[in-house]
Formats: sequence, structure tokens, C-alpha cells
Amino acid sequence: MPPSIREAPAVQPLNEFNQALLAQVHPIDWVNPEPASLYDLVVIGAGTAGLVVAAGAAGLKLGLKIALIEKSLMGGDCLTLGCVPSKCVIQSSRVAATMRDAAPFGIHPPASVNIDFAAVMQRMRRIRAEISHHDSAKEFSSQGIDVFLGKAAFLDRQTVDVNGSHLRFKKAVITTGARASHPNIPGLSDAGFLTNETVFSLTDRPARLAVIGGGPIGCELAQAFHRLGSDVTLLHKNGHLLDREDPDAASLVQQRFLQEGLNLLLDCTLERVEKTDVGKVIHYQQQGKANTIVVDEILVGAGRSPNVEGLNLGAVGVKYDSQHGVEVNDYLQTTNPRIFAAGDICMQWKFTHAADAAARLVIKNALFAPLGLGRSKLSSLVMPWVTYTDPEIAHVGLYEAEAQAKGLDTETIHIPFSDVDRALTDGETDGFAKILLRRGSDQILGATIVARHAGEFISEVTLAMVTKKGLKAIAQVIHPYPTQAEAIKKAADAYYRQAFLNPTTQFLLKLVAKFS
Repeated sequence: MPPSIREAPAVQPLNEFNQALLAQVHPIDWVNPEPASLYDLVVIGAGTAGLVVAAGAAGLKLGLKIALIEKSLMGGDCLTLGCVPSKCVIQSSRVAATMRDAAPFGIHPPASVNIDFAAVMQRMRRIRAEISHHDSAKEFSSQGIDVFLGKAAFLDRQTVDVNGSHLRFKKAVITTGARASHPNIPGLSDAGFLTNETVFSLTDRPARLAVIGGGPIGCELAQAFHRLGSDVTLLHKNGHLLDREDPDAASLVQQRFLQEGLNLLLDCTLERVEKTDVGKVIHYQQQGKANTIVVDEILVGAGRSPNVEGLNLGAVGVKYDSQHGVEVNDYLQTTNPRIFAAGDICMQWKFTHAADAAARLVIKNALFAPLGLGRSKLSSLVMPWVTYTDPEIAHVGLYEAEAQAKGLDTETIHIPFSDVDRALTDGETDGFAKILLRRGSDQILGATIVARHAGEFISEVTLAMVTKKGLKAIAQVIHPYPTQAEAIKKAADAYYRQAFLNPTTQFLLKLVAKFS
């Protein structure tokens, strides 16, 4: 396909780092290959799920013919609009917060922390460009995958069109992901707003920033921009931030936000937005009273919409809707048994690692499960996730309310980080490890950890759950001292102490000790 037929996606600002990014993940001079006569697998969408499906299948070295199609940037949201850029900005904001909070450590902080916002964003773009070669068109082409840059649409039950080229397939996988959605607030579009898809294009710091939505994305970016010097107001429709999380964890993060000086408007109904000479005016209702705030920018962090448009899914019998995306069964198979889907396009878990895990199931179920034998289920996955506020909230398994709704009899072990020596030495005692057990056993049903680096040690609990090990097994693991992960060992020790207090156990132990 001649390069002139395809335009490069817009990436702003078009500086050296973003040009380097484009050269990797959507090179303007890329010439699509001549299609093979028949593909074993055609993958539509080169975000995390699509990349893992294509690379995983090709990496088996079985001579499978694979095509990978991307209309925008290879790497998807994770590389360009999500995980990578957001964590770069969050880390810069953490450094600024650490400098301001140095006094308790015997370090005299500067009178003011001078933040070069443009340099913060430049660092993010540099790192993003440095990472991008892993997801590049050349890299995947070098693995024997036919990489097509352009818009894909199904023509019939065995053909996909890409800019006029026809790709015939035995199996296909839809991995087109999702995009930021925004509430239908009168005047919002006319006033202009940011999402995670545009906020990382900023070069100037917004002096006054409104963040709409108190979920993970809204909370992460609200705290980061506040720490980087913006006057941030976070507006949320419910009475508590992060209301899908463990209540104790959400409460701790909310209190941290208030301590840091974020302006929280909860139980807030947005009525309209207007653009004026003094800024963008947000009209809202709170506790029956009308009020306004004036800001320079509005960041919407309120949900995702699946990318189902333009695929011509009806031509291949794939059911979908604009809210939930493509319909799949527990094997990630669509209503067309020859077409699968994975990632944000079809799953409630909208995480990079969830897309990765689902893609691995698709490889097995689509290519190595003849007559459906040996297939793996999406519901069998044990899925952890992390909200990257400071402190972080990491969770896996059931929440207590979910367990109760299932009729499970549970008990909870709660270890505050004020009891963890390393948390004390680090000055990071605002947090806890909470382990949910089936009552009368050491079986772990779920866990929530709140700590500055909670995401770094939730995997120990996840591993125990996946391998069907309980707290007894964790108690046998020697944890280096001092580490904050010792909180998990303390939870295991607490379980043992409770078990030993059982009268029968006490009697038996006394008897054994008497004859030892």
C-alpha cells in the first residue's frame, strides 16, 4: 500500500521524541505487505492484547501465517496514552511530594519546590519513545508477522479488508480496545476538555484544573497534577472517592487527598459548562445548592467506550453493543465461533495485564483446542489490580461485601503498616494489609493492600491464590527483614496465633510438649 494513502496519527507536540515514537509504532513510510493467500490468524488491533496474541502465536515457530492490523499507534493505550506516560508523570509528582515532605526525615526542604512542568512532560515523552521499539512495526515484522497499518473492516465471514487489501483468514481476533468516554454535560464539548488521550500532550501546566470522576484514572491524575503545582478540584457524583474499592482503602486515600490540599466536591451533580473570558465555568449542584468553579482546563476521567465502530461486525455475525463492546463467552469466543476477542473491547477488567492474560487464553483456545478440547476459561483467572495513587491500592480476589453476597462465611486479618518496622523507618505508615479468609480455614478469598508500593507485593498473595495455597504456606516463606512485604508474613503469623488459641489445639500442644 503506497504510504501516501495512509496518514500518520496526530501526536502532539511533534518534537524529536514524538517523532521517534511515530517512527517506531506508525512509520509514515511503512509499506503494507502483499497479503498471503490465507492466514491462520488475523489480529485486528495492536494494543496489548493484539500484540501478545500475534507475538505469542508467531513465537511458537510452527510456521503459522499471522497478520496484525493497526489503524493508529502500535502499543495501544498502554504505551502511548495510559500506563507508560501516566506512571512517568506520577513518579515526577512523587519526587516533588517527597521533597516537600522531607522535614520529618531531618532534611530541610527548600522554601518552594521549583517544578519545570515542560521538563516533566519531556521526560515522559523521552521514556515513551525509548520503550516504543518493543511494540514497533519493524519488531513484529521481524518475527514473521505481516504488519498492516490502516483501517480494518470485515467483508465476509472469512475476509478482512485493510485499505483495499483483502486478508482471508481461518481465525480472527478482535483486539481494538476502548477509548475515553465523557459525560453528556451541556457546554462541555464547546468549552473543550482533556482526557487521558490528550492530557499527555500538554506542555504548559494548567494553573486551575478540574478533574471529573473519582475513579482510578481521575484520582491518579488529580493527585499527580496537584503535586506538580496545579490547583486541582476533583468532582465526583458519589459521596466517596474510589467507591468500588475496599471502603477502608478508599477512605485512607481520600484522607490523604484532603491532607495534601486537593479540593474535593463529592455528591456533586454537574449541570453545565461555559467558556468565558476568565476561564471555563462549571455549574454544579451539591446538597441542593447551586454553585460554580472557574478553571483553566477540565480533565475527564469518567469511563471507557469500546472501539466497535467501523469493523462491520454484522457482516460476520458478531454481536456487540456500544456500551459493553463485543459479546464473548467464557472462552473469549464471539458469536461467530471462528472469531475471538480480548482486552478492553470485550472485558470488564480494563487493565494491561488483564489484556495480556486474556490474549494468552485466546492463543490456546483459537489455535490449540480442537473440537473445543482443552480450552481455558476467562473466569478461571485470578486478577489483581492496582490504583496508582499515593498510597497505592492493590487488590486481588473478592471484597468482603462480594463474599457476603455469595453467602460465604469469612473472617478478615488486618495488619496496619504502623506495625511494620520497615514502614516506620520509611515514614510510610498510612496503609494496611487486609486478607479475607474463608472462616475456619487458611484459604485466601481476597486481599487489599494499601501502601506506597502496594502493587509491588500483591503478587505474593495472587500466587498463593492461583496455586491454591493458603496463609499456612505464606507463613513458611522467609521474608527478608526489614521489608514492607513483611506485612503479608505478619498476616500469616496472625492466622497461626488465632488457630493456636483454639481449646482443642491448646490441649494437644500441651500434651505434645509434656512428652517432648
